Amino acid sequence: MTSEPNNTDTSVEVQIIPQTANEVTPQTNELVETEMAGESDDLKNETKALINALKKRAQAEAQSAGALTHDAYLNAVRRARETIEGNQLIEPDRIEYSFSLIQKEAEKNWHSVVKEVSDLGDRLADAAKAAWDILTTPRSR
Repeated sequence: MTSEPNNTDTSVEVQIIPQTANEVTPQTNELVETEMAGESDDLKNETKALINALKKRAQAEAQSAGALTHDAYLNAVRRARETIEGNQLIEPDRIEYSFSLIQKEAEKNWHSVVKEVSDLGDRLADAAKAAWDILTTPRSR
């Protein structure tokens, strides 16, 4: 007697809404306008574009890492389940219990990875702001 695996969808989807080249977030606009008061519009626009490019790059890297890691976890869980189901020395109830334990552990690890990727994105944004602050700080003569 074989039991059917529970195919509950536990996938996580990361959506990034792309911005057009000219679209600037209110936070970026405010930062540039405040920090670069008195500068030319061309310089401000190029700076806004640079900040947007940094944000897009960080988002793309986070999304890519998240998708790859999620797929790796799903494959590991599937292989573990198939191995356990192939071992006839264990009762079907124990197989289901073992699979649920493995799935819970994979989900816990997945959430940890998502948090780390999110933290990395925040750190990249902070680094971009720090770089900007250094570039725009007037030098004393």
